[in-house]
Parts: sequence; structure tokens; C-alpha cells
Amino acid sequence: MEVLGIDVGFGFTKAINNKKSVIFKSVIGDSTDIQFKSNLGEKSSSSNLHVTIGDRAFFIGNFAEQQSNVRQYTLDQDKLMSDFLKVLALTATGICCDDTASINVVSGLPVGYLKQDYKRFTEIISGHHNVTFHRQDGEDITKSIYIHKVQMMPQPVGSIFNLLMDEKGNIINKDLSHQKIGVVDIGFRTTDFTIFDNLHYIERGSVTMDTGISKSFGIIANKLRQESGVTIELYRLYKAVETGYIKIKGKEFNISNLRDRVYAHSASALAGDINRLWSEEWDIDAIILTGGGSVELAKHLEPLIDGNVLPIDKNTDARLNNVKGYMKFGKYKWGSDLTATGGPDLTPKDLPSETEKNDDSNGTSGAADPKINGNDPKAQKNLKWLKKQG
Repeated sequence: MEVLGIDVGFGFTKAINNKKSVIFKSVIGDSTDIQFKSNLGEKSSSSNLHVTIGDRAFFIGNFAEQQSNVRQYTLDQDKLMSDFLKVLALTATGICCDDTASINVVSGLPVGYLKQDYKRFTEIISGHHNVTFHRQDGEDITKSIYIHKVQMMPQPVGSIFNLLMDEKGNIINKDLSHQKIGVVDIGFRTTDFTIFDNLHYIERGSVTMDTGISKSFGIIANKLRQESGVTIELYRLYKAVETGYIKIKGKEFNISNLRDRVYAHSASALAGDINRLWSEEWDIDAIILTGGGSVELAKHLEPLIDGNVLPIDKNTDARLNNVKGYMKFGKYKWGSDLTATGGPDLTPKDLPSETEKNDDSNGTSGAADPKINGNDPKAQKNLKWLKKQG
């Protein structure tokens, strides 16, 4: 049995287990016949993603952006769940896992959507799935995946577990486990605010706001449209925003000053939200900035926040903080159930059909008491709340 952390975001889809990690844009496109295929260019596991799930074929991520005639991305939560979640989550799962795999998944949802969508999320991805990857060399590889148990949690909690635990799910940061921590998770569409006090999730002060980095991208895209007459999709702005330059119809536009002004304005508004929301939480020991948007906004945001803001580690990809924490918590939760060889050897005939879903009324499919492995007993006790979360 493998443990996989998955995060299907509006901007990027991320997944990680002990073997691999993957990140790609949450863009889906129609598949089409490509008459000429070269062996040049990017050759990572997330490049040239062409998959078949069920009876439909898709191009995914950058490949969809480059090759598809019809491309889809969304900033709508309901549409993400209904039209994108299954395809993106199973694509990421197939990249990380073996040809035949039985998997326990840990994932998260924005704080404001956890209660309404945790069961729907679990039902969509649970069970038996076949995912076929069509490689550039013409070879097709079909992976038979059985998602056995699913644990959902508030999305930003993953970043806490990433700091709290090692790769085996052992609690190693004892100081953090006894502190009151505020987490600001800046994503593409949403920003999540969460408070963790002695490893207890605090509902007061934990909310979702529609203040993700996409709002900044939208302002930049609108300005470029005014200057060039071209409407640029938000998911095509990542490189331009990073470098400060973009070419449109052969003309180069320097957007670095515009970007910095927009980021400064966004950071000011976000800091105001944080300071108002947590005005009575004066005993917070530290505030963690996480999520892909945190890197861009950090230098503008940190000086404006009232409190002790922990510096962002520039040697890590902040987009993976939550998903790494999901995987570590999965090791903590199910470690005693996982054999040294990776779990039982399940063949397709042994696997339940896709309609045989896990059914758990408390929102944590297959929930079990956390693993006791020599960790802080108080921390062990405090984490038991999560098995009932959702």
C-alpha cells in the first residue's frame, strides 16, 4: 500500500509519494493527432502529458496549452470538482505510482469548501481506475490504480505537517507542536487563513478569501490587453510575471514595474485582511506564509503583517508545501498498515469496481487512530481531532 499526497489547485496540480513528485498546470485540452513528434525539448514526467481516462483522451498541463485547439481551466470551485478533479488527480496519481498500485490518499480543500465538498471529493477519486499514458514514442502504458482510503483536511494544514514531521511521519519539531501558529496559504484563486494551537485546528480565524494571486494576474492581463489588443489567458502569464517580460506579436513588453506595483497593492490588501482577522489572536507565536503566491508577495507582505512571520525557504518550491505535508501525515496515520514491500500485491481482478466507493460518514474515508511511533504523547493526543475533521 502506498501513501500519496495530492493537491488539485486552480493553478497547479501537485502530487508526491516516496518515489516521485510531480507538478503541472491545471489545464485540460482536447487530444488531437500530431503529425510530427520530435524528441527535443523538455522530457520530465509532466511534459507531453497525453492520457486516456475512461473513454476520453486529454492533453494535460503545458501540453494542452501548446497543442490543444480547445483548452480549459477554471476559477470556479464547483466546476473544478465536477469537470477537472478526476482527470487531474488520476493523471498525477498515475505519474507517481507503479503500473498496478493500491493507494491511500491524503488531500485538502480550501477551508471554506471543506465541509461542502469533502465527501464529493472522496467519492470522485475513490475506487478502481485505469489511466493510459500515451508516450511520444508511440508506446501506451496503462496503469491500474485502486484508491483505497482518502483522508481530507483543511488545505493549509499540510504546510504545518510538512514542518512538523519527517518523511516517515515522525513528529520531529516538538517546539512547533506546542505553539500557536497562523498559516496564510496564498494560492492561485484563494487565500486560506488557518490557526493551529497545540496541534488543534481553531475554527475561529480560519477562513477562505478570494484573494489569490490570480487577481494580480488579472490586473496585469487587463493592462496588456489595453496596450496590445490581445487577451492573454491567466495561466499563460506565469513565465512573464516571473521574468518581467512578455512578447506579444513580436513586440516585447516590460511588465516588471507594473507587476511590482500590483503585488505591492495586493500585499497591502492581504495584510489588512490578516491583521483584522487575527486582531484578537495576539498570542500567535509565529505566522507561516505558504502556497505558490507566497513567494511573489512575501517581500511586500512580510513587513505589513503584525506578528512574527517565519521567513520563506527560497530553496524549496512553496507550491509543494501542502502536498508534502499530506504525504507525511499519511505516513503518520497509516504507517502501521503499510508493509515494507509497499502493501499487498493486488491484481486487477482483486480490485473493487469503480462504483464500490469508500463510505465514511465523518468525512475521512478509512480513518484510523494515528500511529504511535515514539512521538510526543501530547502531540499524538492532540492530532486525534483530524480523524473526525470534515
